[in-house]
Amino acid sequence: MTYIDYLFVFGLFGIFAAANYLQNKAMYNSQKDADLADLRKQKDELEVNLHRDDKKYITPIRLQAYERAVLFLERISPQSMIFRIQMPGMNVLNLQTAMLQNIRDEFEHNLAQQLYISSESWSMVKTAKEEIVKMVNTAASKVNSEQAANELSKEIFALIMGKEKLITERAINVLKKDIQTLF
Repeated sequence: MTYIDYLFVFGLFGIFAAANYLQNKAMYNSQKDADLADLRKQKDELEVNLHRDDKKYITPIRLQAYERAVLFLERISPQSMIFRIQMPGMNVLNLQTAMLQNIRDEFEHNLAQQLYISSESWSMVKTAKEEIVKMVNTAASKVNSEQAANELSKEIFALIMGKEKLITERAINVLKKDIQTLF
């Protein structure tokens, strides 16, 4: 065999080696693409399962949080508090103190609900609480603290009558709209 024959054989061997390399690389890339597609499919299935599990476990907790927020708002509405808290023999200062303490206690009892309801809804709940505290204090400032608790009640009802819609009602409406987004 001559030198040229050797070069020809080595050239053919080089071409076959390069072709084999390219074929193996293409097969490797094809397998890699298939593996990536499988991983993407598994990831998508996990996300669907997580979303389903989220709805299954988290949605009831969120609904309960909205229920408790509505109950909080109902319990701190001035009408509700007056009928629930006012006792015979109380004066204005006693009723004011009892109402403010009730609002604080109810709010602290429901603080964790902010984890499960929207920021807008929680902000509205806090605003309602602050407005009711302000209303109680404003009404109390208009009467003598030693007068009968009925005087504070009358003043609070007068403030309520001057409003188109009580802040607790508006907050409840925001919560109701928010709940609709869960379904």
